[in-house]
Amino acid sequence: MLPIPTYRPRRLRLTAGIQRMVRETTLTPADFIYPLFVRHGRDERRPIASMPGVHQFTVDHLAAEAREIAGLGIPAVILFGIPAAKDSLGSDNYDPSGIVPQAIKAIKDAAPGLLVVSDLCFCEYTDHGHCGIVNMPGHNHYTPSLPQGYLLNDPTLELLGRAAVVHAEAGADIIAPSGMIDGMVAAIRAALDGAHLEHVPIMSYAVKYASGFYGPFRDAAESPPQFGDRSQYQMDPANRREALREAGLDVAEGADILMVKPALPYLDILSAVAATFHLPAAAYQVSGEYAMLHAAAANGWLDLRRCALESLTAIKRAGADMIVTYFAKDAARWLEEGR
Repeated sequence: MLPIPTYRPRRLRLTAGIQRMVRETTLTPADFIYPLFVRHGRDERRPIASMPGVHQFTVDHLAAEAREIAGLGIPAVILFGIPAAKDSLGSDNYDPSGIVPQAIKAIKDAAPGLLVVSDLCFCEYTDHGHCGIVNMPGHNHYTPSLPQGYLLNDPTLELLGRAAVVHAEAGADIIAPSGMIDGMVAAIRAALDGAHLEHVPIMSYAVKYASGFYGPFRDAAESPPQFGDRSQYQMDPANRREALREAGLDVAEGADILMVKPALPYLDILSAVAATFHLPAAAYQVSGEYAMLHAAAANGWLDLRRCALESLTAIKRAGADMIVTYFAKDAARWLEEGR
């Protein structure tokens, strides 16, 4: 007969109280950033079919939404704008009267303590659905030696800088470039500093993969590419070392927070980024992660509350200091009920 071990791990699992006392990872509403989709118009709260419980809001609905979010103890929102009209340059993104500056001001008026993160990608604003200026005949930056439809890196940097200043001047607390454009952090930092906005931090989507989990977001933001895909600038899901190189470049350029997107399929990447770079780490639990849990729950295959909180805990355990998640409001309520 084998000797009974002195240490028996099950002793610390006997009751819920003991489990709470020795728990290594604790999830709270303060860990969350809630995404908001904002569109032009009035008196609309338009549901997104592929993302149960998520809506597009017109600006006049943001005050009530912001107060609810802040009241749940969630510290921040991240904004995605849907313009009334799109063009090849995504000009609404750097228009001081554009949809996001309007939204920032409405949120700040209603809930001054709620932090506003402004996602700076151009895909929602361009008529072609790509994340910047693309190489097309007749455009000012057309380069015949490059393929048609190729995203032009350096011309896009100039627009990112302009948009960053507009959003920061409107009151954004954090600027979050998400297009995976080479040099984007340096260009935005220079633009902000040049406008005397050196106090505004940058949350870089430092490691953003060309993922299949973004489908519902493209419905929500009305931003599917009109041709090709985004794999020419987003990362190959097979690559790990490249992720650390990308994050290292953004650190050198002045990023203040590093984000990994998506979250659950890339927990190894999140863990490596958090351990390698001594900066706050963010993770984005993307639309597909959210939608698949809802779909499975709707079919009776899993418990939504339990699995959502389990997945969020896993993301935090892997190293995330903050989590962008569509579950933020529900999770905040569930955590309060479970106290």
